[in-house]
Amino acid sequence: QVRLVESGGKMVQSGESLEISCTISGATRNFRFEGWYRQAPGKKREVVALIEPDGAKTYADPVKDRFVISRDTDHVVSLQMHNLQPEDTAMYYCYAHTTIPSRTEFWGRGTQVTVSS
Repeated sequence: QVRLVESGGKMVQSGESLEISCTISGATRNFRFEGWYRQAPGKKREVVALIEPDGAKTYADPVKDRFVISRDTDHVVSLQMHNLQPEDTAMYYCYAHTTIPSRTEFWGRGTQVTVSS
């Protein structure tokens, strides 16, 4: 059984940095993507950053020059966030995607990041 558990979310000031992490356990061998989505109040959930098994990374335009996604050998997926702005305030969700044996998405419960101006 796949389990995703986020940690590290908190309130920070505008311009500060923060790292959030996600520990993924279970059948992780066949994941095509692991990464982060976020959802702000009243808005749709949106992709933030994804990492593939070969290390290739994809970032959403609003964060590509400020956020860095990484994954260690123990399947801890981290998101380093720099120069945080109030518009980055959201619930951040860990995400994993596989197509083996069928297309399946896995989600964590989320960790709240709040950026005050």
